[in-house]
Amino acid sequence: MNTPDHPSPRQRLKALLSIPDSQRTEAQWDEIVELEITLAPGNRDDAPHPAPREKGPMSAGPGKPPGAPSTGRRSSRRFKKKPKAEPV
Repeated sequence: MNTPDHPSPRQRLKALLSIPDSQRTEAQWDEIVELEITLAPGNRDDAPHPAPREKGPMSAGPGKPPGAPSTGRRSSRRFKKKPKAEPV
């Protein structure tokens, strides 16, 4: 026969998913979860890696050094609520 000893992960996942939920063993469920994680778009070897981003409160935005004052943003203000009008 021409069947390989180890099917591709996609073929194995397809075979496992063809088993009814109520008849799957814990090992089969674990293998399904592992294969789904492995085959997720972000976990593939050929997936593009996102560029690292600056994080944190000191980030001033693109093209600005960390700690530089940002422009165009309003300072946070606290507004008082107007009292509710009493019904007449």
